[in-house]
Amino acid sequence: MKRFSQIFLYITIALLIIWQLPWCYSFFAAKPSKIPFSMYSSVLGDFLSMGNEDGKGVVRRDQSGNVYTQEQTDSILPFFYMRQLMADERFPDSINGVAVTPREVQLTNFSFRSAASDINASKIELYPLLESMSGRVDLSMPDDVFRVTSKGLEFIGMKTNTIDTDKSQLFTEAMVKKGFKFPARRLAGNPTTRKEYDEGYLILDNEGKLFHLKQTKGRPYVRAISLPEGLNAKYLFITEFKDRKTLGFLTDIDNNFYVLNNKTYDVIKTGVPSFNPEEDALSIFGNMFDWTVCVKTADADEYFALDADDYSFIKSISFPRKSNSIPGLRFTSSQDKYVKPRF
Repeated sequence: MKRFSQIFLYITIALLIIWQLPWCYSFFAAKPSKIPFSMYSSVLGDFLSMGNEDGKGVVRRDQSGNVYTQEQTDSILPFFYMRQLMADERFPDSINGVAVTPREVQLTNFSFRSAASDINASKIELYPLLESMSGRVDLSMPDDVFRVTSKGLEFIGMKTNTIDTDKSQLFTEAMVKKGFKFPARRLAGNPTTRKEYDEGYLILDNEGKLFHLKQTKGRPYVRAISLPEGLNAKYLFITEFKDRKTLGFLTDIDNNFYVLNNKTYDVIKTGVPSFNPEEDALSIFGNMFDWTVCVKTADADEYFALDADDYSFIKSISFPRKSNSIPGLRFTSSQDKYVKPRF
């Protein structure tokens, strides 16, 4: 018994050392990352990077090394600093020869983010389906939720915890009529009232076919979406931006990144070479001329500029990421929300 206790004590001490030494090193010796925040400027035709430099404070420079003041930066990134330009009465009448108004800028500007920790988190597979054509300005949450089973959709009243058979049958039949094969592989939506309109859900069926589902005046709207030949979709994201130009984003099994246009349902491959939602973080700042896409991997922050019309590649820059830690035992990770031992 004494020998067992000693072995257990030694194992515990070893695990504590493997766990605490890397943590102590990271806490006392690691330095903060100085990767600058960057955005593409259609005014410059180049990326403008902003970050702290030792002894200089915040420095704003393009990729040719030219340094700019904050006031110059406002004009170089007029879509990002629109409010400041309006406050200073410096907002231009035209940009790159195209007449613009603050209203147009507000309508076409958007931001989007995706984190691996959200993708890898466990999910409660009960989904509220909002009414997309209520006739009211403000959206409201429904009093039921649905789940996808091997046989169809089941709508469940939240107060009574009972299945609404009629509504379930109505929506299931509408999806089957469009060729949907149950159960679903993937489902993506944005079930919140803190948005201007609702587009329901994008759903991959059991055969990998893509569908759009929403509720209009209490009835199902289902659209089968044709995917380009050879595209095996894997992850889906619904957008619901103000200008309603896009319906969503998606990635395939090869980590290619696509845009799904609204109304036409065209699926267009972007100029982003790779994005793995399970491991990478993605952020997009878009305007009427271009998109700045940042893909943060374990090795670098990759920035890509895309044309806002056809999502084609314009330019890119990369900032290698230096590791500030040493190998060891950890219980948490930035890539998921689980607490478990990992090396």
